[in-house]
Amino acid sequence: MLLLRSCTIHILVMGLVVALSLPSISDAKIINPDFVALSKKLNPTVVNIRTAKNIKPKRRPRQQQQNPFGDNFLDDFFNRFFDEMPQQRPRREQSLGTGFIISSDGYILTNNHVVNGADEVMVKLSDGREVKGEIKGADEKVDLALIKISEKDKLPFAELGDSDSLEVGEWVLAIGNPFGLSHTVTAGIVSAKGRVIGSGPYDDFIQTDASINPGNSGGPLFSSEGRVIGINTAIIAGGGGGIGFAIPISMAKTIVNQLRESGKVTRGYLGVRFQPLTADLAKSFGLDSDKGALIASVEKDTPAERAGLKAGDVILEYDGKPINEGSELPRYVAATPVDKKVTIVVFRDGTKQDVSLVVGVLKDKESETSLDRDKDGDKIGVTVEEIRKELADRLGLRDGKGLVITEVKPGSSAEELGVVPRSIIIEINGSRPETVQAYNAIVAKLKKGDVVRLLLRRPDGSAHYVALKVE
Repeated sequence: MLLLRSCTIHILVMGLVVALSLPSISDAKIINPDFVALSKKLNPTVVNIRTAKNIKPKRRPRQQQQNPFGDNFLDDFFNRFFDEMPQQRPRREQSLGTGFIISSDGYILTNNHVVNGADEVMVKLSDGREVKGEIKGADEKVDLALIKISEKDKLPFAELGDSDSLEVGEWVLAIGNPFGLSHTVTAGIVSAKGRVIGSGPYDDFIQTDASINPGNSGGPLFSSEGRVIGINTAIIAGGGGGIGFAIPISMAKTIVNQLRESGKVTRGYLGVRFQPLTADLAKSFGLDSDKGALIASVEKDTPAERAGLKAGDVILEYDGKPINEGSELPRYVAATPVDKKVTIVVFRDGTKQDVSLVVGVLKDKESETSLDRDKDGDKIGVTVEEIRKELADRLGLRDGKGLVITEVKPGSSAEELGVVPRSIIIEINGSRPETVQAYNAIVAKLKKGDVVRLLLRRPDGSAHYVALKVE
């Protein structure tokens, strides 16, 4: 008994020492949240969105047949046959999504893809009332839309938080309409930040393991304090599970303000085209790190040209923000107010230099993009890059220009047909693109189910055709 008590005292003392050495509960940013209380408080701010689109039937084309006997008998017969067939009736296509109220006067935030092209938008509140919604504005590039409903009474609304201060491992709560099951609550943690998933030029997603399913799109991702820190937008499913991605609310705030005021979004513009800074390129420029964005070209008559930026400059810092990944630069520039004067830190000729620049306005056909990688490659299961000297040397290519396949998507038709990295694209559907822009223009027109013909030169020097199905 005495031994037992001695051990007990010893354990208690050790436990006290350990407890004193750990940070107190109040010092920790994340505490086990009360999901019951959060659900009761936040559910009324979340709405279900039902859209309807009127689909007009396509008129059947008149059949054209050539008669070897030289008369119009077959043409007349087939045209009468198709004209007499009953035509398809117009139909209504419906879909479901989620949104959340952001002001007491009825403004609602959701995804653009939830309401895009809709002829009718109906919003169902948490108390069961269904009211008509009006699309006030949308931003396709970031996939956001702003809806307005008219209600006499003030509505409960969600408080917008700060996603910039969000940390990996924090608790988050998602509320949405998965599979049409209204006001479903799921919880998880922030799995990662700054995810680029290839959905657009301004990818910067929060990744979470909180269950997000079809129908959750446009719904809020709440912090443990009950503030919106993201808009649930995309999922990657597979293997019996999936991971969800949300647009950071800090990115959405400036867009929402513009949509509310004018119904459209104006973005900043520099006029540079850049490429990722590889370790070898960084070393060749005399940099000890591959952090930054390498300017590959400067467009004429742009803010960048007027400020003296030139090809070969490495942008290390933009308006006080360090550039760790090249993909960060377009987001920072786009979020900058037009006509704002900013300072850019560049590495040129072995030294850092400050360059002052007045930000311009991004036009619809312009963008601050990377030159190296294609944006639509997943459609046919390959990723291409322009061949430059550094890339040619690294891959052992004889060609000094054109396009080379650098990645083949596992499980794609390209892989099944034996397409391998380091293959040179000679032709795509009969055209000979030598730039990623030209390649993207061709691939962007392809639709799911189309077949695209590639003429490739394999790494062994042999040429062959492959027909890939668009995924």
